[in-house]
Amino acid sequence: MTAIRTRFAPSPTGFLHVGGARTALYAWAFARKHGGSFVLRIEDTDLERSTGESVETILASLRWLGIGWDEGPFFQMKRLARYMEVAEELIAAGHAYYCWATKDELEAMREAQRARGVKPRYDGRWRPERARAAGLAPPTDRPPVVRFRTPEAGEIGWYDLVKGAIAFPNAELDDLVLLRADGVPTYNFGVVVDDLDMGITHVIRGDDHVNNTPRQIHIFHALGAKMPEFGHVPMILGADGERLSKRHGAVSVTQYRDDGFLPEALVNYLARLGWSHGDDEIFSAAQLVEWFDLAHVSRSPAQFDPGKLAWLNQQYLKQADDARLAKLVAPALRSLGVDPGAGPALDKVVALLKDRATTVLHLAEAARLFYQYETPSPAKLAELVTERTRPALKMLETRLADVGWERRTLGETVSGVLKSTGLKMPELAMPVRLLVTGRTQTPSLDAVLELLGRETVLARLSHHLNND
Repeated sequence: MTAIRTRFAPSPTGFLHVGGARTALYAWAFARKHGGSFVLRIEDTDLERSTGESVETILASLRWLGIGWDEGPFFQMKRLARYMEVAEELIAAGHAYYCWATKDELEAMREAQRARGVKPRYDGRWRPERARAAGLAPPTDRPPVVRFRTPEAGEIGWYDLVKGAIAFPNAELDDLVLLRADGVPTYNFGVVVDDLDMGITHVIRGDDHVNNTPRQIHIFHALGAKMPEFGHVPMILGADGERLSKRHGAVSVTQYRDDGFLPEALVNYLARLGWSHGDDEIFSAAQLVEWFDLAHVSRSPAQFDPGKLAWLNQQYLKQADDARLAKLVAPALRSLGVDPGAGPALDKVVALLKDRATTVLHLAEAARLFYQYETPSPAKLAELVTERTRPALKMLETRLADVGWERRTLGETVSGVLKSTGLKMPELAMPVRLLVTGRTQTPSLDAVLELLGRETVLARLSHHLNND
């Protein structure tokens, strides 16, 4: 039995889009499920737009998501000699030929076809037999491209692992360029040679490549090679039903990382976006590998729901290790101008706050109150520290000076003051919160007091109650 080999082959012309990340995830999970290999290939033949920075961004995104590759990354621009070798093989076998048509000639050809009401396409004029019949001689003032001799009759088809049977009439396909005049391969040629050389058995990619597949199958056939199986996954749409783009919000993996999402949450969400395992909503990468199959990939486009992703991220934050979250929250606090060392242990703060946070950034914002004091406004102080509440606040200050500083005892102390004064909890808790944090809304008061510490709490109470 042939070992399963899948690949992910991004173009390094920008960030890794969430659609590309999902494709990589499916190909990776399929390979892992079957004990196969996952190959990373960088298709860098777009010389004007490909950058080393984009390569590093793509690699960093895959690593962050936990999508590890077994081989690669391979770069197409380092394989130019191989593409030339295969092109010459196809020419020698009569499956390809040199074409010297200029851009102006091609445009004039298409204009004439449009005028006749037919589909614009290359007319095959440099096929050797047609060139001879037309008396065309190879010019010496420009290098040729290499074109594939596409069969003109019949149809070409395959059984798609996601979409089922698909077929195209050969009459709809013209003679595509394999090698440009500078020796750089076109997408459809480079991908076939690479998949063949790298032993790829299953090509899992977006359904925007469906129209490329018949051309690639023709090349595989011309080379006498066994072609891989194809599975084309549907695209991802925004809430408005249009293809997901920047106008729908964040679309790059790195943006979600920077916005405070956990990688396991994004992996879970992307896996579920177009594939399902019963009604399971939350599952690990290991479970994805165990369960994944192409039979349960939807044939219909999936809609990206930022709210659902935020909910899922919240579930993962609740389960996350406190020390790990603290390491993520610390730089987020620093970016807010807050020193995470100027207060209680950050892992304890995170443990208190994480159940309500949707992202690491939200968690950092909530944690600010423990490290950055907001001086209450005189108006707010006058509103909450009144003749009715001041005696209770002074009583609490006195009692806090002598109690054991742990949450249960602090809660009992607050309850004792309420009982002694007849105040209700909001009447006491809101001014206490204001005095010790500068805010009227915080997590549970006893937990906040415990984390701030005796010295800080008493100093802030004394500052406002004893310095009138």
